Amino acid sequence: MIDGTETGVFTIAVTPFLPDGSLDLDSLDRVTDFYLEKGATGLTILGMMGEAGKLSAAEAISVVRRVTARAGVPVIVGVSAAGLAPMKALADEAMEAGAAGAMVAPPWTLQTDDQILSYYRNVANALGEIPFVLQDFPQATGVQIAPSVILRIVEDCPTCVMLKHEDWPGLDKISTLRAASQGGSRRISILCGNGGLFLPEEMERGADGAMTGFSYPEMMAQVIEAHTAGDKARALDIFDAYLALVRYELQPGLGLAIRKFILAERGAIASPTLRAPGAGLRPEAVAEVTRLIARQKVKLAALDL
Repeated sequence: MIDGTETGVFTIAVTPFLPDGSLDLDSLDRVTDFYLEKGATGLTILGMMGEAGKLSAAEAISVVRRVTARAGVPVIVGVSAAGLAPMKALADEAMEAGAAGAMVAPPWTLQTDDQILSYYRNVANALGEIPFVLQDFPQATGVQIAPSVILRIVEDCPTCVMLKHEDWPGLDKISTLRAASQGGSRRISILCGNGGLFLPEEMERGADGAMTGFSYPEMMAQVIEAHTAGDKARALDIFDAYLALVRYELQPGLGLAIRKFILAERGAIASPTLRAPGAGLRPEAVAEVTRLIARQKVKLAALDL
């Protein structure tokens, strides 16, 4: 189980579908292998970018069982739900299937610090001994969680062992949390999202790695490896080689379609299909992504990557 010492890259995994919208379990196996081959140290499934809200309960647990049986690394399962009962039901099934922990985002209804703190106390009570990740993604949830509130949650909820940091701007939040842990607050793992856009700076501020779904997980693994080894210039060079694709993939409302298109182009999944409602890319976007991929290959060759 996750325990707050996790580092590296926990890739947010896509959920592959066939062109008719049905689950593509063969591609799920293939993309799981792909993530691991490219340097993932863990996987996070059924997240927002995994189209979890489009799956039935039976489909969701089938994805969990398939990935946990194959991965051989810690697998975190997104269990966010409108109520605690369905959250606990999925979390219990996921842990029974071999998951390492659960991830919980705050519902949009939370407006005050006290409401946020009370909610996560209730989450901890409902999940029992299951370790969980606090997903801090205000761009999607609309819920702003101050560092002081995160520290209170960590203090009050021992099973909260990780922060999926996806605030923007959020670098100061990392610095504040790390200063608090150096001052005696319980240290938790901080893995960062936003497609890896701020990864070098996040590592410099004290993050432990990345938890995001950028379609080139090897970039994140290589940046973290170089940074950890003290070669920060090399880390920045690697990051810069991928920056145009990171930027393009982060387009709101279109990012998942871009990500799935690239993964299909790389052979990780058979089809870039998004389950309805969801659309693919226009021909103009396909041409733009294809051009960026070609330019990136030149940059990587110059770095001997």
